[in-house]
Amino acid sequence: MSSPSSLPGYKADFIAASISGGILKFGSFELKSKRISPYFFNTGLFYTGKLQRALATAYAQTIIDAEKGALSGGFDVLFGPAYKGIPLAAVTNLQLAAIDPSRYDDVGFAFDRKEAKDHGEGGSFVGAPLKGKRVLIIDDVVSAGTAKREAIDKIRAQGGVVVGIVIALDRMEKLPSPDGDDGKPMPSAIGSLRKEYGIPIIAVITLEDILQGIRGVISEGDIKNTEAYREQYKPSD
Repeated sequence: MSSPSSLPGYKADFIAASISGGILKFGSFELKSKRISPYFFNTGLFYTGKLQRALATAYAQTIIDAEKGALSGGFDVLFGPAYKGIPLAAVTNLQLAAIDPSRYDDVGFAFDRKEAKDHGEGGSFVGAPLKGKRVLIIDDVVSAGTAKREAIDKIRAQGGVVVGIVIALDRMEKLPSPDGDDGKPMPSAIGSLRKEYGIPIIAVITLEDILQGIRGVISEGDIKNTEAYREQYKPSD
């Protein structure tokens, strides 16, 4: 396995900020799937200026790098699905413009409402128009993929073209089997979305990045538990 120094600087800084801010924790955590995970990641805890700066920088640099490859076709609008995606897209939009104003100053930002507003400007969307635009979705994680499918459908209904999704963390974890047998091979939620929509889904960090970045920072026991969890629930895709 590679040493922590092999990680790009923004990934290493993001992992360090996540640990110091209590966003990335190690121990024993019951997930929505009822699996017991040895680690937990909560982007809702990026609530100070320092942590938000680390978050925005990591997302922005991930997107800049991706425009040299998977997102080479570019994008016009960052879209943050309600609720967690809204601040993520907002701070990323600001940071992109700060890093490279000639490229990103005119990139738009938009988000949806959970319930349509029936007064004032009305409607279910706020911010940049989506019709005819290349839209990049910004969110925290992909769990089952349901929320991302809803976001894609909403954007397409407005005439936008979804060109990709950027998330904070790829857990590199298979979906639960419909029959409850977790021993069966299953794809990941991200892999299923990629196959279904044919769009890139890019993570700021992956579980492999975490395992590189935490060596020498947390206990060997937590590292071994996380490695074991990765092996037990690795996806088939």
